[in-house]
Amino acid sequence: MMELVNIVGFAAGALTTLAFVPQVIKIWKSKHARDISLGTFAIFSFGVTMWLLYGIQLGAVPIILANGMTLVLSLTILFFKIKYK
Repeated sequence: MMELVNIVGFAAGALTTLAFVPQVIKIWKSKHARDISLGTFAIFSFGVTMWLLYGIQLGAVPIILANGMTLVLSLTILFFKIKYK
């Protein structure tokens, strides 16, 4: 049986990761990202990368999965920000 701490970690990771999905969809559909701060998402993406590396060093699957998926979404937003300038 999965430990409660991992269940909480997976739930937290899923919710914080899913929070970025509507933003990615909105930018993709509207084809503009003028209201997105390039600096904020660049710093955020770097922070998520650091969390991912931390999770890898710990071998903490919830941290690795959540931050890996969040990094993909965050980099997608950064890509759209540059593409739809």
